[in-house]
Amino acid sequence: MNKKVRIKDIAEKAGVSVGTVDRVLHNRPNVSKTAREKVEAVLEKSDYQPNMYASALAYNKSYTFYCIIPKHESEAYWEEIEEGAAKACEARRDFHIDVKMMYYKRFDKNTFIKKYQECLESDPSGVIVVPSDLDVTKEFADKLHERNVPFILLDSYMPDLKPLSFYGQDSFCSGYFAAKMLMMIASKEKEIMLMKQMKDGKVASKQQDNREVGFRHYMHDHFPEIKIQELNLPLDGDRNEYDNLLEKFFTEHPQVHHCITLCSKAHIVGEFLLKTNRRDIQIMGYDMVDRNAKCLRLGSISFLIAQHAFMQGYNCVDTLFKAIVLKKKVSPVNYMPIELLLKENIDFYRRTQL
Repeated sequence: MNKKVRIKDIAEKAGVSVGTVDRVLHNRPNVSKTAREKVEAVLEKSDYQPNMYASALAYNKSYTFYCIIPKHESEAYWEEIEEGAAKACEARRDFHIDVKMMYYKRFDKNTFIKKYQECLESDPSGVIVVPSDLDVTKEFADKLHERNVPFILLDSYMPDLKPLSFYGQDSFCSGYFAAKMLMMIASKEKEIMLMKQMKDGKVASKQQDNREVGFRHYMHDHFPEIKIQELNLPLDGDRNEYDNLLEKFFTEHPQVHHCITLCSKAHIVGEFLLKTNRRDIQIMGYDMVDRNAKCLRLGSISFLIAQHAFMQGYNCVDTLFKAIVLKKKVSPVNYMPIELLLKENIDFYRRTQL
């Protein structure tokens, strides 16, 4: 086993002081070109591995990461993201890490632009962002690159923006998987319902668009005879409006017994089915939020696909910490697991993997 190389050993071999070696290791000023070259040559030959944890603690610098996500209601998928980010800050509190949350309105470019401008004015150490439309997200990404501010994309992957990293599901595979699971119980049906929440003819995220592509791809290849009936609910509707639309839909489509939504709001349908005592209809959806979990236990939701929202929030902050504070290389693409929850296993599901 090779003897561990110390800074003192590097200094002796390079013929410089320990302080000079320390300044070179931390890329600090006041080192002559000759001394720097001598130290770098010895470092290269010695395979020196610095203790980045100790160095980061000694530097005693504070770091503020900004997380820009959509406005959301309580108990939503995004709340779990926030909780995970807060947990990561707590785990790294010795390094003076802080996360500031910023919220923009879905389908409103101006609020996204306003928030990213506020973020830039605050001189962030790093950024986590849930993309808005491609054009305004690219504007933001370009400004971050100009300032050498690392950023992570969350939820929707846009590789052309060249983020430091990405966290989220493989959306196409997730939608394909959802269709395959649904058809295990609905293969004999003539119609199924696809519920969407929309505004101005658009769903809330690119991720949902990609899930639908995967979903329809599977259905086209394996069950082309089954008709997909769409039900579009307004994104900002209320409970009474949803109930009226659902009552109308199921009255007009008595052959529909299985439904799916590619967002986290399966409980909108699930709660309606429980209230109206429709025991011959079920919906499948995404995300282990409390209202979905309740419907799953009571039988109005058949399956939930979980994607570890808490861990996404945690890992985004931790990845910025590793890249910025510890100067470590990080994985550029991080797909979250596609996990299937039923009422029989939901109580054993753990949202954290810490």
